[in-house]
Amino acid sequence: MAASPLKKTRQEALPRMQPAMMMFSSKYWARRGLSLDSAMLDQQRVGAQASRRPSFGPIDEKSGKDCRVQTDESGKTAVVFALKNEVGYLVKALRLFQEKRVNLVHIESRKSKRRDSEVEIYADCNCSKPEFNDLVQHLRQNLNILSLNSPDSALSEEEELDGVPWFPRKISELDQCAHRVLMYGSELDADHPGFKDAVYRQRRKYFVEVAMSYKFGQPIPRIEYTPEEVRTWGVVFRELTKLYPTHACREYLKNLPLLTKHCGYREDNIPQLEDVSCFLKERSGFVVRPVAGYLSPRDFLAGLAYRMFNCTQYVRHGTDPLYTPEPDTCHELLGHVPLLADSKFAQFSQEIGLASLGASDEDVQKLATCYFFTIEFGLCKQDGQLRAYGAGLLSSIGELKHALSEKASVKMFDPRSTCYQECLITTFQDVYFVSESFEEAKEKMREFAKTIQRPFSVYYNPYTQSVDLLKDTRSIENVVQELRSDLTTVCDALGKMNKYLGI
Repeated sequence: MAASPLKKTRQEALPRMQPAMMMFSSKYWARRGLSLDSAMLDQQRVGAQASRRPSFGPIDEKSGKDCRVQTDESGKTAVVFALKNEVGYLVKALRLFQEKRVNLVHIESRKSKRRDSEVEIYADCNCSKPEFNDLVQHLRQNLNILSLNSPDSALSEEEELDGVPWFPRKISELDQCAHRVLMYGSELDADHPGFKDAVYRQRRKYFVEVAMSYKFGQPIPRIEYTPEEVRTWGVVFRELTKLYPTHACREYLKNLPLLTKHCGYREDNIPQLEDVSCFLKERSGFVVRPVAGYLSPRDFLAGLAYRMFNCTQYVRHGTDPLYTPEPDTCHELLGHVPLLADSKFAQFSQEIGLASLGASDEDVQKLATCYFFTIEFGLCKQDGQLRAYGAGLLSSIGELKHALSEKASVKMFDPRSTCYQECLITTFQDVYFVSESFEEAKEKMREFAKTIQRPFSVYYNPYTQSVDLLKDTRSIENVVQELRSDLTTVCDALGKMNKYLGI
C-alpha cells in the first residue's frame, strides 16, 4: 500500500504497504527476528506426547503443555516453559522471577524435540500459591507465557490428542490468544512515523493497557480520542469515501451507510468498538474485541473461528495520515468492519478460522496466506467490473487505485496455488486474486481445508460458542442429531409453502 499522494517522490520510489495484516508475511517477521507462530516466549500447547527427558522428573508432564506447573504441599512449584533458542530470551524470563521475588531452587534446560528453534526450561521454585499466581500474571503481561496447567485439573479431549497444537475450545479462551501479543503497540520501529514522538508513544501505551486488561464478556472501554486523532481519522475517512462508489464491492457499499447511522461513522467522529461490536452481532453474529498489537496467524485466525475479530483502537501518527506501517483502527473500522456485517462474508471468514484450529504450523501459514490474498487484498467480479473486498485495499488510497488499474496483475483465486504466493509488505502486491463471489471463494476454501492434516474435524456450536471435536462416531452422532432437527424445520417450511402458496 502506498504513502500519501501528497508525497509523490516517496510513493514513486517505493510504494509502501499500508494497514494490511503484515503478521502473515514470513518476510515481515524475519526482519524482526520473530517466527510466524512464536510469541516472545510461548506460542502453543502441544499434545500429550511432546518431547520429554527423564531428568525433568519432578514435573507431571502428562499435561503436555509448553508451560506446565506442579505444586506440592510444601509450597514448591515446578514450571516447564518453552523459549526461542536465541540469546537473551532466558535472561529476560528469569528477570521476571527476580522481580516477583520468587526463589528458584533448581533450573535446567533441554533442547525441544518438537521444534529446532526452541528449548524447554525447567524451573523449580519455592513460593506460595498467591505469589505464584502473581508471577504467572506478570509472565503473561511481559513475556506472553500462557497455557499454565494446575496439577488438579483434568485433561481436556483436545489435550489428549497426540502432537496437536493447543487451540481454544470455547470463546472465553480467546482471552489467552488476544493477550499473547507478539509486538506491543507502544514498541515502535525506528522507521515508524511516531517513533520520536514521546507523546504519541505514551498514548500508545494507554491503548495497550486498555486491551490487555480486557476480558471476554466485558463492555469494550470507550475511548476519548484526542482532537489530533480525530483529525487524522477525518483525513483517511474523507479521502477513502471518495473512492468507494467506484472501487468497493456492493456488500461494502450496502453496509457503510448503516454504520454511519448506527455506529457514528463520520469524518468528525471515530466510532467506538462497543457500538461496532453490538452492530455486527445483530447483523452477522461477529463481535470485536480490543487487542494491543500484533497476534500470530494462529491466534488471530482462532478468533475468526468464533466470529470474533481482534481490533486495534489506536490511530496512526498524524504527520502522515494516509500511511501506517501497521494495522490501526482506521484500517480495522474502514477496511474490515463493513464486510464483517455481511452474512456470507462473515461465514467465509469464520470457516478460514475453523480450518486453522489444531492445524500444523505449515498449514496455518497456508491458511494465513489465503486470508491475506482474500480478506485483506481480495478482488471480486460484480456487474462485469472488478471490485475490492479486501480490507487492506479498502483502507489504502494508493493501493486501492492500483489494484483496479490496468497496471495490476490479477489471477483467479485458487487456494492450492495462492497459499504459496509471497505476501509483500513494503510495496504493492505483485498479484491480486479475484473470485466470482464470496460464495465461490468459500467453496474453494472448503475444498482446500480438506487437505489439512489433523486427526479430527471441528464443529462450531453457536449456542454455547464452543468447538466440538468430531473424532469418533459418538461425537458425529451428536452433530447429526442437531442437523436432523434443523432439517425437520426446513421440511416443515417446504410443506407449508406447498400447501398455502402452491409452490
